[in-house]
Amino acid sequence: MIDSMRLLLLLGIAGSAVTLLGSGAAWWLDEERRLKRLMRRALGGEPDAVIVARGRNAAAGFRLKPQQAVVMWNGGADALLYQLRALLGAELIVDDQVVARVYKGETRRALEQIAGGARQVTLRLIFDNPRDPDFELDLWLPSDASRRNAAGPGPAIQEARRWLARADAILRRAAPPRVAAPAPAEPQEAPPSAAAPPPPSPAPTPAPALVPARPQMRPQARPPWEDAPEEEVLADDGVQRRLL
Repeated sequence: MIDSMRLLLLLGIAGSAVTLLGSGAAWWLDEERRLKRLMRRALGGEPDAVIVARGRNAAAGFRLKPQQAVVMWNGGADALLYQLRALLGAELIVDDQVVARVYKGETRRALEQIAGGARQVTLRLIFDNPRDPDFELDLWLPSDASRRNAAGPGPAIQEARRWLARADAILRRAAPPRVAAPAPAEPQEAPPSAAAPPPPSPAPTPAPALVPARPQMRPQARPPWEDAPEEEVLADDGVQRRLL
C-alpha cells in the first residue's frame, strides 16, 4: 500500500514537471515572443515598435537609436536589415484596395471609414532598395477566422493604422528642414560722385640754355729756349721709365 502511494506520488510529480516543462516550452516558443527575441538580436537592443503577422511567422520592427529597421519571414530564418532612412513609405491595403498611405514628400492619405467584414488586411512597407523594394505583411487572411483566439480584422486594421502613424513620424523626422530662399536685394543707387579733378598739366620743359661755343685754341709751339719737361714713357716691358 505504501509502495503504491509512493509510486502514485512520483507519477504525479513527474506529470507536473512534464506539464510545467511543456508549458514553459510553449511559452518560450510562442510565435510572437520568438520573433521579438530574434528582432532584439538583429537590432542590438529592445525595438521601439514591432508588428507580428500571427500565423505567418513574419514580423517587422524598428529601433530609433541605431536608425535601423528589420523585416522577417519564415520564422526568422529569412530577414532583411535596412537603414531607417531607406524607408520611403507605407500602405494599408484592405481587400486589394489601398485605403491609407504615407510616402516621403507627399501628404498623408488618412484612413477613411472601413466597412466591417474585411477579408484581407495587408501592411506594405516601401524601402529605397532596388533589390528588395518592399515587404508585405499579411495581418489578416480569410483562413484566420478558423484560428484559435482570432481577434478578427478590426484589430489588425487598427494596428496597421498605428504603424502608418509611426512611418509618417519617421519620414517627417528624416526630411530635411525647409530653408526659405532669401529675398533678392533691391538695387541701391550709387551716390553721386564728385567730379574728378582734371589731371594736372605737365610742367613746361625748359628750353636748353645756349652755351657759347668756345673757340678752339691752337697749341702754341714751345719756345726753343725753354728746357723740355720731364716726360714719363711706358716702355715695352711695362716698367715706367723717366726720360730727362
